[in-house]
Amino acid sequence: MRIAVTGSIATDHLMTFPGSFGDQLIAEQLDRVSLSFLVDDLQIRRGGVAANISFGMGCLGLTPILVGAVGSDFADYRSWLERHGVDCASVHVSEVHHTARFLCTTDEQHNQIASFYTGAMAEARLIELQPVADRVDGLDLVLISPNDPDAMLRHTEECRLRGIPFAADCSQQLARMGGEDIRALIDGAAYLFTNDYEKALVEQKTGWSDEEVLSRVSVRVTTLGPKGARIDRKGEPSVNIPPTPELGKVDPTGVGDAFRAGFLSGLSWGLSLERCGQLGNLTATHVLEHVGGQEYRLGKQGFLDRFAASYGADAAAEIEPRLRCLYP
Repeated sequence: MRIAVTGSIATDHLMTFPGSFGDQLIAEQLDRVSLSFLVDDLQIRRGGVAANISFGMGCLGLTPILVGAVGSDFADYRSWLERHGVDCASVHVSEVHHTARFLCTTDEQHNQIASFYTGAMAEARLIELQPVADRVDGLDLVLISPNDPDAMLRHTEECRLRGIPFAADCSQQLARMGGEDIRALIDGAAYLFTNDYEKALVEQKTGWSDEEVLSRVSVRVTTLGPKGARIDRKGEPSVNIPPTPELGKVDPTGVGDAFRAGFLSGLSWGLSLERCGQLGNLTATHVLEHVGGQEYRLGKQGFLDRFAASYGADAAAEIEPRLRCLYP
């Protein structure tokens, strides 16, 4: 199954604040907030939604096709991704802009305040998907993840026009985009990915109820943080996926991206939606245990052991012949 992952490619600047953001906010003065947080740590890591997802899929043994825009400073990052199984031949390189930057501060409760500098990502709107499909002899699925908004709309429309199945993952861009654009991004999607907060935001901004959203997408996948995930299809009972126990919580940045990596890998292997959700949960847990969205390693035996402990020996036996982890 040939899966193209479109979206942001960025460098993450991750900081930690030894307190609670909520304690610093005065309810009566939220209309004029002026705050500075003295942070204890700064980690600079490779990131971007599409790059994180592609990295996770590569670590599980797939060859995802990364589609996005970067600056001329991408050379080392490209080498890293290609070394982890990612096809970077369709990445657009800007002649004038740097690769995007994500700046994020996390407090003790794992709440986050972040900013994103677009940089070269604005040129993603110039990318056509048909040349990508021609290069790899066709696409079976295109994930449209957070990116330049015009690029997201363009990729979605091209998928509809060319009959390419697409998965919608608006997530971070929901705050910026209006209801009309969000409706355009998700209507007709084979899969819709959100977390539980984004699920409510989609319904609020589009004016569609939960049932109306389900009538417009084939599968709706909602991540629930420490409660795992839920998968819904119109007219069918929900599939609830319990979480994978973590060894420790370090940083949540990139957890949702890793879930998508595991889920899409399961789809590529032809597994059930339940198995896809389980793969998503375990891959996401690895990110939670590290700082940065691409700092974890997936070893086959360790992955299978944790999968069996969480979801049973039969489930682990089902994924074992398909799993091709990059690390031993």
